[in-house]
Amino acid sequence: MGPMTDPKLIEKVGIQATERAASILLRHHKNRAFTVQYKGDVNLVTDADLEAEKAVIETIREAFPSHVILSEENKNSHNESLDGPVWIIDPLDGTTNFSHGVPHFAVSIGFRENSQNQFGIVYQPVTHEMFIAHRGQGSFLNGEKINVSKTKEINRSLIVTGFAYDRRDSVQNNLSEFCLIEMSCQDVRRFGAATLDLCYVACGRFDGYWEHKLSAWDIAAGMLIVEEAGGTVTDFAGKRIEDLWCGELTASNGIIHSSMNALIQKAQKTPLSVK
Repeated sequence: MGPMTDPKLIEKVGIQATERAASILLRHHKNRAFTVQYKGDVNLVTDADLEAEKAVIETIREAFPSHVILSEENKNSHNESLDGPVWIIDPLDGTTNFSHGVPHFAVSIGFRENSQNQFGIVYQPVTHEMFIAHRGQGSFLNGEKINVSKTKEINRSLIVTGFAYDRRDSVQNNLSEFCLIEMSCQDVRRFGAATLDLCYVACGRFDGYWEHKLSAWDIAAGMLIVEEAGGTVTDFAGKRIEDLWCGELTASNGIIHSSMNALIQKAQKTPLSVK
């Protein structure tokens, strides 16, 4: 295990990069002057994504020229090692919301070193909410410490989820899980930004979150923020996530965690199809 990068410098650069990207996104969001390209039937990218990504990468490169940067839109980076030091960025999480003018999207930046998530920042530009966590130091929202909820029963829990872009074609489409959990908890929400879903679990707005087919940039920052807020993050089998490409995640206040995973596993035995 080599020497660790200075956490204060990591945070300084992370905030600078996030704020640069956020200003770009807000300008495009306000002016509605951006182009949309489709990567699939429902998966899209805007030039705002790409401009924000460029700003984040430039900011990180200036401070840490030797660090690896993994980004959703930079396909050449996807085979890079996640041992670290590596920055894992999503310059615009919630692109579908953004493209329709829905003010629910975020910039997410995680930093990983010695095979562990060390720092995470998620910023919602419209509400000016900045979630930050360092390993072993707790999680914070705009400088105030946050904690997960204390809800004890899944029946009284507000839970959030999301659906993969290939849901029209894949048997693993989350429909069965959604139906079973919807009928077992207080209610389920679907907001369309995984990074913010995780942060909302961290600050107690949601009691739990699950989703299939997540990528490293969806979870690198948010899962650390949940864990440092006292929550639990695992795969659907209840195992700690070491591989950020595992593709599945359950996050909760810890109390309802086993109940959530039991429902997910039950639902997976009888998948639903719309075809």
